[in-house]
Amino acid sequence: MIEVNGMAHVILTVSRYEEAKGFYSRLMPALGLECVFDGSNMCYFVGGRTALGLQPCKPEHTGERFVQGRVGLHHICFRARSREDVDKVETLLGQMGAHIVSPAKEGPWAPGYYYVLCEDPDGIRIEVNFVPGQGVLAEGTEFNPGDDWKR
Repeated sequence: MIEVNGMAHVILTVSRYEEAKGFYSRLMPALGLECVFDGSNMCYFVGGRTALGLQPCKPEHTGERFVQGRVGLHHICFRARSREDVDKVETLLGQMGAHIVSPAKEGPWAPGYYYVLCEDPDGIRIEVNFVPGQGVLAEGTEFNPGDDWKR
């Protein structure tokens, strides 16, 4: 068996590249990710054993918005180290004027699951959560997202 060492990176293709760079340039440093490259065709943040990249979409797709239920990405979730960190992210999102889909609250997906959910300028959903202990890997815990997964 091969055991992965986390997720290396996610690259998002965005329609509003400059707006997205502004959004992520405020959010990612708050999550401990540093911008290591900022160019006209790629912006790349690294930290916390992961990375997030942004690239502009092809010109014929300019102005399109993300649709969560289509084939492909559903949302991205960054893991926080405490509930207080999730609350701090919610405060920052409010200061940024971000669209908050779900304010910080507990969710049913694992014991102690606590999260905030927002959308970036293209409508891509970004979650920041905290799950104490082993989450769904804890003995006796069953993962059953039910209809709550649709958020």
